[in-house]
Amino acid sequence: MVGSDGLGKGLDGLAASEAAQALATMLQTQYLRYLIIASWAVGLLGAIGWRTALVWFVATLAAGALRGRFEKSMAGKVGGGWGLVFPLVATGTTAAWAAAPLLAWFWGNGFGQTLAVALLIAGYVLVFAQLRGSPRQALVISSPYGVVAAIVAGSLWGTPEFWAFLAVLPFTAAGLFVMVTMNMLREQRIRAFQEDQARLIAELETARDRANAASEAKSNFLGVVSHELRTPMNGVLGAAQLLGSTRLDNTQREYLSVIRNSGDSLLSLLNDILDMTKIEAGRMTFEVMDVSIPDLHQRVTGPFQAMAEAKGVKLNCAFTGEIPSVVRGDPLRVGQVLQNLLSNAVKFTDAGQIDYEINAVRLSERRVRFRFIVTDSGPGISDEDMARLFQPFTQLDASSTRRFGGTGLGLTIARRMANIMHGDIDVQSTPGKGSTFNFTVEAEVVEWTSLATPVEAETQDVYSRSLNVLIVEDHPVNRMILDAWLTSGGHTTASAENGQIAVEMSADRAFDLIVMDVNMPVMDGLTATRLIRQGGANRETPITVLSASARAEDCRAGLEAGADAYLTKPINFADLAELIALAPGGRSAMRTVLEPGEAAAAA
Repeated sequence: MVGSDGLGKGLDGLAASEAAQALATMLQTQYLRYLIIASWAVGLLGAIGWRTALVWFVATLAAGALRGRFEKSMAGKVGGGWGLVFPLVATGTTAAWAAAPLLAWFWGNGFGQTLAVALLIAGYVLVFAQLRGSPRQALVISSPYGVVAAIVAGSLWGTPEFWAFLAVLPFTAAGLFVMVTMNMLREQRIRAFQEDQARLIAELETARDRANAASEAKSNFLGVVSHELRTPMNGVLGAAQLLGSTRLDNTQREYLSVIRNSGDSLLSLLNDILDMTKIEAGRMTFEVMDVSIPDLHQRVTGPFQAMAEAKGVKLNCAFTGEIPSVVRGDPLRVGQVLQNLLSNAVKFTDAGQIDYEINAVRLSERRVRFRFIVTDSGPGISDEDMARLFQPFTQLDASSTRRFGGTGLGLTIARRMANIMHGDIDVQSTPGKGSTFNFTVEAEVVEWTSLATPVEAETQDVYSRSLNVLIVEDHPVNRMILDAWLTSGGHTTASAENGQIAVEMSADRAFDLIVMDVNMPVMDGLTATRLIRQGGANRETPITVLSASARAEDCRAGLEAGADAYLTKPINFADLAELIALAPGGRSAMRTVLEPGEAAAAA
């Protein structure tokens, strides 16, 4: 059972709650209150004269102002034991209002008694309308009108108008009851709507969290898929490169070319899907570094010169405007956009020529706007196809007999990358006459003219030097391919199946180069690299990290662990040969030539 103290506290709390609600309502409507006082004063002019009406208006207005100040001061105290004070003050000011029907009734004007009844009813309606959410507070605060009604009824006692006056009370009470009831029903519907809305919001938040979790799981899954696909592809393409260095007849070389081209296409599709996933998740990262425009141009156009010549198409390259020598940017992402545009141009051009122009406009001493223009003489693009050209997973020729494959992601990724770099790609095309793609982007200028860098004589001969190389790789096929390629070049090798064995081997045996895989059992490659850097015979030995992950953050993690270069699987033996050429120069030589962004680009 609930004790009397508990019940009293519960009633006090209820009263405080209702008082707080009533006070909030009053504070919201206090300015409307003054307008109603003025309207009542105007109504009293014809019944009690302007002087008396003016006195009532000023007195009631003053009472309302005092009440307003009191309500504001009570705003923070209603729940602290002051809940009963507010209704008493409000009742006192209502008494000033109730004086209006009392004056009108007894003033002696023929219209006064009718006005008095109207004011009484209006007074009740105003109080209950204002406090419709707190009917008990409304009953207390409207009590002065009840006193006036009783006085009026007493003055009519014994007359025929007495019963007529009493007859007004039931329909007035019924009207107030309907108003309060309708308000309670409306508030109940509002509460139900708010609860339903809160439920829907909670469900949407849950759905959002699930979608985010699904997106995170998808990204993690694709990361695993990337690693798992790159590892066997390293064996396929690595073995193909080794096989290409042996004596083969023409038919065998043709089959080998099919293997390598198919493997490269598979990796290209995989990279497109991974890039699209990172862009949609907002995780596409960009490296900012010094970029040599001549080097970028050579790296981008080199492969497509040979491809165009093989098709009998001429690839013309031109520089126009003020071309800086070195700018700040991401050579990997810019190169990826340009390679996509050039790849499409070569793919869809069977005859004629392809014009590739690099135009630069000097915006300031430290700023330049590049416009890379790729114009082909291919079939062109229709207006209908132009509308869906940059949509993901869209092929302009989607028929089962289409000549060209692909995921339809290349241009989508290229434009989104351009947008992330605050640039854009636009296209103009005439069906049957070719297309022109424009890639526009701005960059910070580091150097307008380049200084000739002498090539060290030592670097000329390092390919002929025999190195002692430690191969740290858990996959037996990858170890076999690396060992075969290195030994065929006259180098000696040693192998370790995991990072722990590598640390033990490198403690007292010096190597000229360490090729370190990242994901391995027992001990991963990054941990092993950190331990090797702590001391021992190979503390200053160049280390290149070899990983199936091509993400920039993984490259950065490898370099921060103490590696000097970062290569991705499948291994490009040309890139590995460049590192071997630099290894005799020590860590500083590899770090100088192969910066972090270039290491990632080596993939």
